[in-house]
Amino acid sequence: MKKRGYKILATNYRTPFGEADIVAKEGDTVVFCEVKTRSGDRFGTPAEAVGPDKRRRYMQIARYYQMNAGEEVNVRFDVLEVSEGEINHIISAFEA
Repeated sequence: MKKRGYKILATNYRTPFGEADIVAKEGDTVVFCEVKTRSGDRFGTPAEAVGPDKRRRYMQIARYYQMNAGEEVNVRFDVLEVSEGEINHIISAFEA
């Protein structure tokens, strides 16, 4: 993400609602990124493992972040799929 111009704000960002793997900034957008790893696709792609519960938690984490920032910021939810040594960055993997 750094190589692509993102500023990493936090890794393993812990909140009462759970943990975001990476919080980064791209322009004026704060990006909450879930990193998912799979050794194969037998049980689906890594991104498919980010289900409704995980999405809800990430939305709560983003609200918590905004509350602590003292302002509303643009947010986006990305997924980094890591599979067989390859990284696939899915931008706007889900919506709030």
